[in-house]
Amino acid sequence: MSTPDTSYPQQVADYYAEHHGWIRAWLHRKLGNACDAADLAHEVFLRLLARPRRFDSDGHARAYLHGMSHHVCVDFWRRRQVEQAWLEVLASRPETFAPSEEYRAIVLEALQQVHAMLSRLPERVAEAFLLAQLQGLGYKAIGERLGVSERTVTKYMAQAMYQCLLLEAELDEALV
Repeated sequence: MSTPDTSYPQQVADYYAEHHGWIRAWLHRKLGNACDAADLAHEVFLRLLARPRRFDSDGHARAYLHGMSHHVCVDFWRRRQVEQAWLEVLASRPETFAPSEEYRAIVLEALQQVHAMLSRLPERVAEAFLLAQLQGLGYKAIGERLGVSERTVTKYMAQAMYQCLLLEAELDEALV
C-alpha cells in the first residue's frame, strides 16, 4: 500500500458513486432493514477514508469493499447481541433501579468495546481472562480447566491485561 496523495478523498467519492448502490443492496439483503443497510453502507466508505488504500483494478476495489461490507455487517450483529444482553439484564431488574438513558448508553458503549476487545484476543486468552474475571478462578484452576500450565495462564492474562490497558487508554483519550 502506497501513501495516498491529496486526491484520495476524490477517489473515495468515485468509489462511492460507483459501488454504494450494490453495497447498500447487499447489506439490505443480509440485514433485512433498509435503514440499517444505508447506515452500514456509509460506514464502509468512512472506514475506507480512515484507512486509505490503493486498488489495482475495479475488481480489486469491489472485492475489498465487499469484504469491508461483510465486516461491518458482522460488527453490527455483534453490537446487537451485546445490546440485547444488556436489555435483558435491565429487564430483569426492578423498574425502580432502572438507570438513566445516558447511563444506559455509556454502559452499552463500554460493553461493546469490551466485547470487541475480547473478540480480538486469541480464544484461549479470552477464555482464561473470563474465567478469572467472571468466575474468580485462580491461575492454577484456570490452567487445570484449560489443560495448560500455570505459567501459560500467566502469559494469557498478561496478554488480556495489556489489551485492557489499551482499551482504557482509548476510553480516556475519548473523554478528553
